[in-house]
Amino acid sequence: MTIEKKLNQELRNMQIKDTQTWFKKLIQKDQIVGDLYSINYQSAKVQIHDNERKKVGGIPSLSFLIATRVDPDNSDIDFKVEDSSFILLRVIDAAQLPNSSEAERIRVETAQRVSGETDRHWDGEGIMDAKTRVYLGYAGVQCRIIGTFYLDAMTEEKNAQLYLKFGSDISNFYPNRGLKVYKPNAKALELIVNYTDPSNRQEHLEKYRTSESVKLGFIRYASTNRKFQNIDDVPVYIYPADLLSQKSALFGMTRTGKSNTTKIIAKSVYELRYPPKSKDKALRIGQIIFDPNGEYANENVQDADGTNNPNALKNIWNISGEKNKSDEVVTYGITSHPNDPERNLMLINFYLEENLQIGKEIIDNSFKKGESKFIENFQQVEFIAPDVTDRSAMTRYNRRVLAYRALLAKAEFSVPTNLAISTTGLFSNELINGRPNAKNASTQFNGMINVQSDLNNADRFAAAARIFQTANPSLHSLATAFTTLFDYIKTAEYKAFERWYVDDRPSSSGDNWADENFVKILEMIWRGNGPKQIAKVIENHSPARSSDYAEDIYNDLKNGKLVIIDQSSGEPEINQATAERVMWHIFRENQKLFREGQTPTEIIIYIEEAHNLLPSGSDLDLKNVWVRTAKEGAKYCLGMVYATQEVSSIQKNILKNTANWFISHLNNTDETKELCKYYDFADFELSIRRAQDKGFLRIKTLSNPFVIPVQVDKFDVIA
Repeated sequence: MTIEKKLNQELRNMQIKDTQTWFKKLIQKDQIVGDLYSINYQSAKVQIHDNERKKVGGIPSLSFLIATRVDPDNSDIDFKVEDSSFILLRVIDAAQLPNSSEAERIRVETAQRVSGETDRHWDGEGIMDAKTRVYLGYAGVQCRIIGTFYLDAMTEEKNAQLYLKFGSDISNFYPNRGLKVYKPNAKALELIVNYTDPSNRQEHLEKYRTSESVKLGFIRYASTNRKFQNIDDVPVYIYPADLLSQKSALFGMTRTGKSNTTKIIAKSVYELRYPPKSKDKALRIGQIIFDPNGEYANENVQDADGTNNPNALKNIWNISGEKNKSDEVVTYGITSHPNDPERNLMLINFYLEENLQIGKEIIDNSFKKGESKFIENFQQVEFIAPDVTDRSAMTRYNRRVLAYRALLAKAEFSVPTNLAISTTGLFSNELINGRPNAKNASTQFNGMINVQSDLNNADRFAAAARIFQTANPSLHSLATAFTTLFDYIKTAEYKAFERWYVDDRPSSSGDNWADENFVKILEMIWRGNGPKQIAKVIENHSPARSSDYAEDIYNDLKNGKLVIIDQSSGEPEINQATAERVMWHIFRENQKLFREGQTPTEIIIYIEEAHNLLPSGSDLDLKNVWVRTAKEGAKYCLGMVYATQEVSSIQKNILKNTANWFISHLNNTDETKELCKYYDFADFELSIRRAQDKGFLRIKTLSNPFVIPVQVDKFDVIA
């Protein structure tokens, strides 16, 4: 034998050995359960005998089976041959064998012979002969084809290492070729359910410098989870990197494990900062949780483990003996909490110049759709300062600011003691006193002081004029004056003033004295319900605050902190408005970095009780910040994890962009049928509707090619 032939033979022997190693991991001959006798591209039927079924601990519904022609003991296996593969099956239901009717007839007739005898069964000794018992022990099982496991070489080199690959279908089948069917043992099942394509792991390493996986729970096929099935200790892992820049959904009825799963997910991402592998990079991922019930921000009885040791998520900073909580976890809320003295209050000073637009956005977001016309008009007002060199524009802007601050005061927003109020240069002398001595009669008119067309309100108009002439009036008195000014604008005297102001005034710009935005604010003050409407957000105001909490939160996220926003107190509309404002700030800041060619900050957003924040399933508003985050968030490095009870309550545009799914019990067909539109959840529809066990989830992640049924571990800060 030549050296070349000898080398080629050695390489072939290495690959044969490598092939056998992989095949023995997946196939154990003592786990055989039957033969595949019918197959197409979507499903297969398997003949199973009771003896084999009993030996392997039973075949639960939705369990995994493997069909193959491979003999792992064969000393000469070529991985390139078509039959050197494994078809992964999922058990769906029973299937009828051709002799099923005959077998059923025999069972009925035999059962009739022992009818009424409680100590004898129709399959017992002396009732049925051994040959018949064997004959009746065969049954058919209907299976769904999930895909194909096969081996491939890492590279084109002759001595390339082999690795396991999975395809989510079958490329070919022969109806007249038998396949042996096996139930994977614990080790084989662990390999199957935790399989992820090597290219996915490589992508994680290249993008995030981590390929870490964390344990989520154990395989669980059914609600009846008896130990003799030999799969109770098969761990299931997830890759935290799958959650980055992706959308993840948690659906299920209340008290079925959604919050516990959310905590485990958040913990897995948090632990990326402590990589167990030397090749992995420590990742500090910013995470923000909108917490409507305060269950993440506060210790509660739900977290107790029986030893008075609460496991609130906010205590996760203890996981590696961190000494400074503020560097790792920070909590926010509209109100303080007795057990959280370090909480940051989500308040701003609405009166400050730099906060005018911020506060206005909070007010705007608190309004519901379909509000009165005057509120819709008010929502159009913005406080964006013009060029300071444009004197006319600055005067109009300052007049709007003064009226807006008066509106806040009328709504009982506490006025800062150091706030400077000035009317200097904002109210034209002609508006106040008119032009009674004008040479041109067409421009002669009375001002607020000398109103003639509305004598019933003349005293009110004059009183308002005196307030406008005061250099530093109070905002409450200005609110009264602005209310009166809105009435005055309707008079003949004001209309005459406007004609002069626009047409005859020297250096006229052609614009009205009272611009549209100013009038919209005046009407808000004038309307009795106007101040009441904006008073709904008064809890967001503090006359002592100088910074913007949205900016503070974003800075915390940039530093890789876990941010928990406690929304268990406050009005629902305010909490929603606050959440949307924070989200817009996060979205725009990361969008800005992306547009500037920089890498945006990696952030994951968790939304508990998502139906309170996300647009409803029937809402088609694509401009909504949550929809935009779902559709565009990936390129801006924004991941989203949302949890709620109903699939149908979430807008379809968000569902269609969701990569990771965690599904517990749903109690009606409307929800399960909606879920069946995604991946292979149709196989689990009946199980999801029937099994109410806490923590029993069906999970599909970005790296998993198919849905896995899992009993999720209980969250623990230390574990």
